[in-house]
Amino acid sequence: MVIGILAVVAIVLLALWLIGTYNAFVRFRNKTEEAFSAMDISLKKRYDLLPNFVETVKGYAKHERETLEAVIAARNQAVQSHSAEETIKNENVLNTTLKSLFALTESYPDLKADQNFLALQNQLSRIEEEIAGSRRYYNGVINKYNTRIEMFPGNLLAGLFGFQRKPLYEVQEIYERDNVKITF
Repeated sequence: MVIGILAVVAIVLLALWLIGTYNAFVRFRNKTEEAFSAMDISLKKRYDLLPNFVETVKGYAKHERETLEAVIAARNQAVQSHSAEETIKNENVLNTTLKSLFALTESYPDLKADQNFLALQNQLSRIEEEIAGSRRYYNGVINKYNTRIEMFPGNLLAGLFGFQRKPLYEVQEIYERDNVKITF
């Protein structure tokens, strides 16, 4: 009789642990999707602003067509991303082409004084700050999720229920990690 009661209690406790663990995985997975969605909203703002920015620059830098086309091509590729992994990859390419666009604008003093350009540049700067913040939030949530599904004994259930690691948003280009050199 006592053994039967202990067995039932053990089964109930095991069932409660399974349910609690599964629900925690679902909660963390949903938070990762929410974090990605928040980042995606900021990225969409940038995608919408970039064509206007490029058109403004194009008026001043007509012979810089290759750089401008590379930015638009990278933007279009990023817009068409279908997964978090693809978005991260395409965003890194877009960030690289944006750096070349910003370098290009430094060569045109008239452009830097244009009010439309300055307004667009300020908007883009604010959006970049939003994106940086949402990337930090995304990485924080992803880190918690990945830790949760990799820790024992939850990792046994994570694999059983199909919960898998999600990618962090990381710098892909090694030169982007280098210190900035300032010379006078």
